[in-house]
Amino acid sequence: MRISQRGLYALQALTVLARRHPEGVTKIREIAREEQLPEKFLEAILLELKRARIVTSLRGANGGYQLKRAPEEIFLGDVIRRIDGPLAPFEDAESLRRRVRTDPRHRALFNVLLDVRNAAAGILDHTSLSDLCCSSQN
Repeated sequence: MRISQRGLYALQALTVLARRHPEGVTKIREIAREEQLPEKFLEAILLELKRARIVTSLRGANGGYQLKRAPEEIFLGDVIRRIDGPLAPFEDAESLRRRVRTDPRHRALFNVLLDVRNAAAGILDHTSLSDLCCSSQN
């Protein structure tokens, strides 16, 4: 599993929105300034997160973005999968399971890769934006 710069920016932007939830919308410019992110790149990422129904937007002079659900309902694994694809270090989980079943010569290797994927997924799928906000305040 590799988290791209795009994935990292998405998580950083969502953390800002989580801290401000449910105050209302936040302008892209504010998120970019607070997190020191490129505004144009951030705009494309937020559009993708909107299509994924993770954020919602309001147009106009008072417009911006906000989380579509509460921060405790949005998990890092969902965001990373949406931005960067499967969490597995090699192929996706189902492909790894198939290789474990069908390739006895390399079964041990594919089992290790599946264990790595499952460990990462276990952490990311149980860590919410709310968890990040609480951690960053300590």
